[in-house]
Amino acid sequence: MPEILLRATNLTKRFGGLAAVDNVSIDLRRNNIHAVIGPNGAGKSTLTNLLSGDLPATSGKVVIGAKDVTGWPPEKVSRQGLGRSYQKTNIFLPFSVWDNVFLAAQSRDPQQPWNPIRWLRPAARSVAAQRRCSQAIELAGLQDRRDAIAATISHGEQRQLEIAMTLATEPQVLLLDEPLAGMGTAEAEKMVALLLRIKKNHAILLVEHDMDAVFTLADELTVMVNGQVIASGAPESIRSDANVQAAYLGEEH
Repeated sequence: MPEILLRATNLTKRFGGLAAVDNVSIDLRRNNIHAVIGPNGAGKSTLTNLLSGDLPATSGKVVIGAKDVTGWPPEKVSRQGLGRSYQKTNIFLPFSVWDNVFLAAQSRDPQQPWNPIRWLRPAARSVAAQRRCSQAIELAGLQDRRDAIAATISHGEQRQLEIAMTLATEPQVLLLDEPLAGMGTAEAEKMVALLLRIKKNHAILLVEHDMDAVFTLADELTVMVNGQVIASGAPESIRSDANVQAAYLGEEH
């Protein structure tokens, strides 16, 4: 079996008396895409926020590699090797594609606030950040758009840009929240191809409503309803699961 890069055990998040995520365990493996599906309100985005540190868990544990990151703030979790995208595109619209990705790449330069000379160096001279930036733009398929202003590129390209920014931080684990949302057929096909490219050497959690894309991409599939996991396993076994059909897939087809 591929190496587990992130393991979540018995995660629970309560808001008052409501359990938005209820005792959920999930493993994310290298070179694998693990899709999480379910109807609106199932707890998918809350689960993503728990894994990234954007929300503290009521109980349970999150381990990245060999490091227990439970309760860590999101910026510290990110530095442990986790990157994420959001349902709503999160980019700097007035900046160029290159500048957006470079800002993300620069965040991984060694932080040495005690060295005053560091603050006198132009940021653009960071060779390592430039390398990360170039590699991320190329992997995301945006080489021809690197000088374009982010506000002027298409919705699909903006989603590619957000993923490029995430890749520039050199994560091992990627949490992607509805990366195909709002896309037409051609843009969705490009995104599917991109996700298949970046699967190599990454563990990916994919939250997505496009079932055609999910069954094309997923190596593993977890189905959530009302904060709980009702099924988890290989995509074909999930597709034929009677409980899943009744609770979710039957509503889509």
